[in-house]
Amino acid sequence: MAENEMTLLERVRQMVSAQLLSWELAGRNHAALRIVQTREFSFDGFSVYVQFNPSRIVSSGAKVDAASVAARPCFLCPENRPAEQMSIEWGGYDILLNPYPVFASHLTIAHKGHCQQEIAPYLTDMFALSRELPGYALFYNGPRCGASAPDHQHFQAVPAASLPVVGDYGRLKQTHAVQYDRTGRAVTYVMRDYLRTLFCIESAHADALEIAFMKLYNMLMTEPFVEPMMNVVCVWGDEGWRLFVFPRAAFRPWQYSADDERTRLLISPAAVEMAGVMITPLREHFERVTAADIADIYSQVSMKL
Repeated sequence: MAENEMTLLERVRQMVSAQLLSWELAGRNHAALRIVQTREFSFDGFSVYVQFNPSRIVSSGAKVDAASVAARPCFLCPENRPAEQMSIEWGGYDILLNPYPVFASHLTIAHKGHCQQEIAPYLTDMFALSRELPGYALFYNGPRCGASAPDHQHFQAVPAASLPVVGDYGRLKQTHAVQYDRTGRAVTYVMRDYLRTLFCIESAHADALEIAFMKLYNMLMTEPFVEPMMNVVCVWGDEGWRLFVFPRAAFRPWQYSADDERTRLLISPAAVEMAGVMITPLREHFERVTAADIADIYSQVSMKL
């Protein structure tokens, strides 16, 4: 089949397969996912998972203060990417295989221009791309909420089934969610007793979804012209879009930089963690973390209503 006859999803799958063969770093780190260790912690009708993933030290340990970001080359700009890294053009973005994956077929979708990480101007791009990548969940990390490149606009995408919130939501909507708002053809729900605050906007219409999101965005804003702290996950399905919004209160919990090594936990919450999979690159922390730690971390980094 000619490339111009393939769907975007087919092209992405073809690129992933090629990269795993031709790019030694990506191939090795994706192969390691087959034996990744995971612990499950059960709460009120749902679970949170902790994954031991040594390759994610690049992200979990990233320095994202302004001075550190300014001092390093931007790894999402084409001139600074590894020579082995292929890309697929889509709109104003390059779709790339992430060489430090959390899940198999982990993608990074980098804007072609070196522009600040922000959600509002690029929200409709997220909707359109999620529709062209069925089976994937696209996610956005705010510049103060886990983005390892806060200076370069980008999304990421992983298989939707990898994120517990995607599977939990349909079931927990019946027991944990209440309607928060109805804006035209979009309905916003808020999840209760889920350890962290979660809004979900549902709509089959992109324009209604955007209006409802911006209404929520403005409600969450605490400083004029400053993006509210948030992580966003977008999934397209038979009934339209589900847009999961996790408002944030803090970047990292106190445990991340604790002076006492016995209480330190190298867990830096971003969209994947807020969606139910906490990543740590250190075995000792993976083995030591408890359900109480998980609940405490969420309580610190999630905005309370």
